[in-house]
Order: sequence, then C-alpha cells, then structure tokens
Amino acid sequence: MNGATMGGKVTVVGAGFYGSTTALRLAEYDIFDTVVLTDILEGKSEGLALDMNQSRSIEGFETKIIGTTTTPEGAGYEATSNSDVVVITAGLPRKPGMSRMDLIGVNAGIVRGVAENIAKHSPKAVIIVVSNPLDEMTALAQIATKFPKNRVMGQAGMLDTARFTNFVAEKLGVKVGAVKTLTLGSHGDTMVPVPSRCTVNGKSLAELLSESEIAELVDRTRNGGAEVVALLKTGSAYYAPSAAAARMAKAVIEDSGAVMPVCAWVDGEYGISGVYLGVEAQIGRTGVVKIVEGSLTESEVAALKQAAEAVRAKQADVQTL
Repeated sequence: MNGATMGGKVTVVGAGFYGSTTALRLAEYDIFDTVVLTDILEGKSEGLALDMNQSRSIEGFETKIIGTTTTPEGAGYEATSNSDVVVITAGLPRKPGMSRMDLIGVNAGIVRGVAENIAKHSPKAVIIVVSNPLDEMTALAQIATKFPKNRVMGQAGMLDTARFTNFVAEKLGVKVGAVKTLTLGSHGDTMVPVPSRCTVNGKSLAELLSESEIAELVDRTRNGGAEVVALLKTGSAYYAPSAAAARMAKAVIEDSGAVMPVCAWVDGEYGISGVYLGVEAQIGRTGVVKIVEGSLTESEVAALKQAAEAVRAKQADVQTL
C-alpha cells in the first residue's frame, strides 16, 4: 500500500458480492479518503463497512469505509454527497440460462432511481455503471442524471479483455503478463474481440494459434459471464468484474490518462455516432477524456458497426423504462 492518500470520495451503490468486493479493492488502494458503500437491505452495508474497517491495520490502509442503508425514495443518500466517483452495481444478477437482456425491465427501474439520487447529491461525480444489461444501463444512467456524456461510462471491455487474456494465457501455457488482448463492442452477443490487436510476447495471436482455435477462445470470451453463472448456480461473477471497475475508478481519481476499453459515448469515431459502445478511451478526472481510435481490420470495424446498431435499438428503448 502506498499510504499516500490522494483524497476524494468514491461511492459504490449496491453491497452484493460485486459491490462489496469493489469497495474493498478501492479501500485497499489507499488513495481515497472515503469509500461509501450503500444498499437497500437495512444494516448490510454498515456491517460490511465495520468488518472492512477492522482489516485496515492488518492490510495497512487508512481509507475509511462508510456503510449506509438507502431507500428507493432517496433516504440515506446524504452519506454519498459530493462523491468524486460513483460505481453503480445495483440491480439483480443473472440466474443460469438468463441473458443479460432478460434483466432490462427490472434493472432499468432500479438504475434510474439510483442515478437520479446520485445526481442530486453528487452533481460533479463521474459515474461508472456495471449493472446489466450494461450498454443499455449506461445509456439510462446518463439520461437519468442528465450529466455530460463523458462523465458516464460503463465497465465491460476491461472485464471481457481480462477474460480473453486469461483464456489465451491458459491455452498457450504462458504468463498472463505476456498476453495483450482487446475486446470492443457490446457486453453481450455483439461483443467484438479484436484478434488483430492481440499479442503474446509481442507475437501476433495468428502466428501462434489457428483461426479455429482463436474463434473458440473468442466464443468462450463472449460467453465468459454465462460460464461462471452456470457453475455458481446462484449469482454471477464478481472478482474479475470488481477488479475492472475499481481500476477504472482509480484512473479517474488519479487523472491517470490510462487507455482502457470501456463503454463510452461514441460520436463519429470509426464512423459511428450517437451511441454508448465498447471502445478504447483515455480515462481521467473528467471521465472519458477522449476516445482512442486504434487500428482495426475491415472486418473488425464492420463487426463494431454491427454491435453499434444492435445496442442503438435497445438504448432507444430505455428512455421509456
């Protein structure tokens, strides 16, 4: 732990496995003054915060964790006021056999309420959405907060890329640090893994694996969440997802300018406009500082455009949810 607290406040909405793990990761970075964890189950976030605070002397971090119970009407949100970053994990997780899209109706109501309360208490926050279906909930959070689009983004590409990297490393028996991969597009069926940008120790993936082997890994990446859900039987993944969300929040508070694959508002890049989509973006204190257009093959650009149209239709629907 660096012990050099930068200050600032981050709120994690939702104290399920995803939210609580994200809150602990953020606290253990030891760069925030305060991590606020909220939940609608009375006492849950307070209990978790108490437990986490008691780990501080062991792990050597000073960040204070505060738990607060909130209501859909907005009670309890005072504790979150003036947050610099807010991670929204609230909503129901998937059950085996469910697609992320099956959650849209119920989670839209939850995310809209949360977003409105956050906007009221933290009007300058950068919002990171992780609730599913991801691309649609990110669009909804921006509509509900009325924040500038650069200050609302979604966590998906970081996770999907991490899954792809892990599968490639395991397949080739190499260290994960030797593997660089990238996924763009939507968090779901129109995910666009980018094999042309994937390397192992600097060598392109195509030199090391056959087309069918790459296609198999791409398919496993696309279904990475469902594979975990099917094995767990209750709940969904949270260790890798929370690591991804926490790294995004860290890049914001440190104003690092790190380039990460995130769900961001695309306005002209790759010839795509007016939609939230998984792209590479530079992340800083204002959220998405700029979208970084990397080199893609023609077929990868075509797949990205296809993903954009698929999510555009669904994002239009969320305005009424």
